Amino acid sequence: MDKSVKTRFENYPDAVRNKLEVLRNLILKTAGHLQLGAIEESLKWGEPSYHVKTGSPIRIDWKPDTPHNCYVFFNCNTKLVDTFRVLYGDVLAFQGNRTIVLNLSAALPEPVLRHCIELALTYKKRKHLPLLGA
Repeated sequence: MDKSVKTRFENYPDAVRNKLEVLRNLILKTAGHLQLGAIEESLKWGEPSYHVKTGSPIRIDWKPDTPHNCYVFFNCNTKLVDTFRVLYGDVLAFQGNRTIVLNLSAALPEPVLRHCIELALTYKKRKHLPLLGA
């Protein structure tokens, strides 16, 4: 784990850290399963960020002013969240065109999140396809 990301994770409350570690592992495992090469892990805007050459960056975070939620952020200049809304609007909650909102007390919808992560990590290959080829 990148040193700055590790420090950021250490500063989250325990319950938050646990949920964000599950999200981090889901991102890393999905990238590995897709054999996308090295994943860059860093802090962007103070948030853990994950990026591969074939995709669009994914960031995860928690905000003290909304303590019951954590967030998965995507580039707002992509079609990612609009596509997720069409595919999974009945399962996921969103903010604007860049964020999936996850309730900390609810179980993560891992298969749905894994698919969203896959679409983001392969975005450059899919961006011209209707619904990103989903």
